[in-house]
Amino acid sequence: MTGSLGLGARVLAVVAHPDDESFGLGAVIVAFGRLGSDTALLCFTHGEASSLHGVDGDLHRVRQSELNRAAATLGVGDVRLLDYPDGKLDVESLDTLRADVEAMIKRFHPDMLLVFDEGGITGHPDHARATEAAIGSARGDLPVVAWTLPQEVAAVLNLEFGTAFCGRSPTELDFRLPVDRVTQRRAIACHASQASDNPVLWRRLELLGDTEWLRILNCHGS
Repeated sequence: MTGSLGLGARVLAVVAHPDDESFGLGAVIVAFGRLGSDTALLCFTHGEASSLHGVDGDLHRVRQSELNRAAATLGVGDVRLLDYPDGKLDVESLDTLRADVEAMIKRFHPDMLLVFDEGGITGHPDHARATEAAIGSARGDLPVVAWTLPQEVAAVLNLEFGTAFCGRSPTELDFRLPVDRVTQRRAIACHASQASDNPVLWRRLELLGDTEWLRILNCHGS
C-alpha cells in the first residue's frame, strides 16, 4: 500500500447494512488488521428490507446474527448495530446519525473512519447517508478513508448488470491496497441470506482481483 495509511491505526468502519462490512469493506478491514490495526464497526440498520432472502426466518434477526459471525471472521473487535429502518436512512436527521457516529468515536477512540465512497458506490441512498454522517462526525479531526471502485470496474458492472455503480478516475484514487480475499470470502459466506444469489458481488470481486482502492475524503487538520 502506498504510504503508511492504516499502519497500527484504530479503524472505525461506518456502514448502512449488515454485509456492507464484508461485501464491500471486508478485504480492506482484513488488510488493516494485518497491519496491526484494531477495528470496530457501526452499522445503522438491520437490513430487513433486502430483496434477497436466501435463508428462512425474519431478516431483522437473521441479518443481525449474520453480521456478528462475519465481524468475528474479519477480526472486528467491537460491533454496534443500530435499528434505523432499512432503506430510509436518507430521511433520518443527519444530526441524529452524526450523534450515533460521535458516540461510537468516544467509545472506540479511532484514528480513522472507514466508509463507502461518497455517493455510496452502488447508488444506494443508505450507503451515501452513512458516509455523509461519518464525514460530518469527523469534523476535520479524523481522517475519513473511503473504499471506492476504479471507473473501469464500475463501467463493466453497469454494462453487464444494469447497475448504477459510481467509479473514480485514476487521479481520484489515493491508495492502491493489495488484498487477500480468503478471509473476506469466509465473511461473505456468513451472510447466507444475501450471498447465495448475488452475481454482481462475485463479478466485482473477480474484476478487482487482489486489489482494492481507497480515497481520502478529509484529512486531519483540514
